[in-house]
Amino acid sequence: MPDGRFPAGARLALTTFTILPLRAGRVDRPAAAVAMALAPAVGAGLGLAAAALLGGLRAAGTPGLVAGGVTVAVLALLTRGLHLDGLADTVDALGSYRAGPAALEIMKKPDVGPFGVAALVLVLLTQAAALEALPARGWPALLAGVAAATATGRLAVSWACRRGVPAARPDGLGALVAGSLPAAVPAVATVAVAALALPAVPGRPWQGPVAVLVALAAAGLLLRHAVRRFGGVTGDVLGAQVEVATTLVYLGLVLTG
Repeated sequence: MPDGRFPAGARLALTTFTILPLRAGRVDRPAAAVAMALAPAVGAGLGLAAAALLGGLRAAGTPGLVAGGVTVAVLALLTRGLHLDGLADTVDALGSYRAGPAALEIMKKPDVGPFGVAALVLVLLTQAAALEALPARGWPALLAGVAAATATGRLAVSWACRRGVPAARPDGLGALVAGSLPAAVPAVATVAVAALALPAVPGRPWQGPVAVLVALAAAGLLLRHAVRRFGGVTGDVLGAQVEVATTLVYLGLVLTG
C-alpha cells in the first residue's frame, strides 16, 4: 500500500494485541482497519507460543492443570490482561441491566464488580482446565488447536469491526475501529482459521473447524446483545469477544463424541 497503511497497521496490531515494545506509530482509521484485519494472524502467533509453552511444560512432567494455568497466565501477560479487563467491564455493564450512557459509565469505572469477577474466574478456570484436557495427540495437533483458538478470539474482533456495526462512543478504540472492515475480510479470515483448525483433532478433522464456527456464532450473539444495550461497540466489548470466542474453541476441541 503506497500510503504506508499496511506497516502502520501491522505495528498497531502488534501494540494493541501484544506487549511487544514497539514505538508508537501512525494511528488513524486506515491503519486501524489493517490492524483489525491482521488481528487473527497476531492471535495465531500468540497461540503458537502458548502451545509451545504448554507442550514444554507437559514434557517436563508438570501436572496438567498447573501447565494449563501457567499457559493461560502467560497469555494474559503477553496481552497485558487487556481482553480480560474488557470481559469484566462488559459483563459488569450487562449485569447491571442498564442501557446506553448509564451502562457505558459502569464500563468506564476502574473497579470490577461481582459480575465481572465471576466472569473472570469462570473463563480463566475453563481455559486452564480445557488446555489441561487437550489430549496428547502430538505437536501438530497441539499447535493447530491452541493457535486456532487464539486466532478465533481475534477473528471475533475482526467480525465486530465490520461495516454496519456502530461505535458506542464518539472516542476511544471502539470509535477508531468500528465499521472499518468490509465483511469480506473477516469472511476470508474465517476460512483460513477453520483450515488451521483441521489438524487439531486427529481422526475428526471436522471438529476443529466446527468449534471455530460455533465460537464465532456465539461471539456474534454477544456482539448483537452488546450493540443493543450499549448502542455499539467499545474496546471493552472487543476484549470480551476475544475471551469468549477463545474459550469456546478450547471447549469445542476437548469435547468427545
